[in-house]
Amino acid sequence: MKSEFPLDNPTPRAHAALLTSTPRGAAAGRRIARQQFATWGVNSLSPEAYQSALLIVAELAANASIHGRVPGRGFELALSLTTVRRSRTSVLRIEVSDPRGDRQPVLPSAGGCPGESCSGRGLTLVDALADRWGTVPREPNSKTVWAELDLAPVHADVL
Repeated sequence: MKSEFPLDNPTPRAHAALLTSTPRGAAAGRRIARQQFATWGVNSLSPEAYQSALLIVAELAANASIHGRVPGRGFELALSLTTVRRSRTSVLRIEVSDPRGDRQPVLPSAGGCPGESCSGRGLTLVDALADRWGTVPREPNSKTVWAELDLAPVHADVL
């Protein structure tokens, strides 16, 4: 899916990794994201968006390893940072693709679930933290859940 922003620089800084659909794979995804965001300087561009992005990665990676798991198949974490030069802002995009295209993510109802055994709060966090998010089908029977964060205006020396 394309971003809603007209991008001046259509070639983003990007990183992707294929991970195992296990708790260790989800943890590796969090470490990769933290390292990549630091490399790109996201924490200095927008400390609040940096923390939100780390939470979004954690939730989407956990969902992929739990709800999107197919034995013998992993999930993909893709990160990109694209600068919109006219507005001098950057868009951080997080994508997690898993092999369960038949299981689409759904936000829990406003009433929630009784007790602490309820799951499904992760997408509520993603919805609250991301500026935009959604899903797109991926062939053959997979899906990608994506989230975008608009970062604070950047300084000329960062562009």
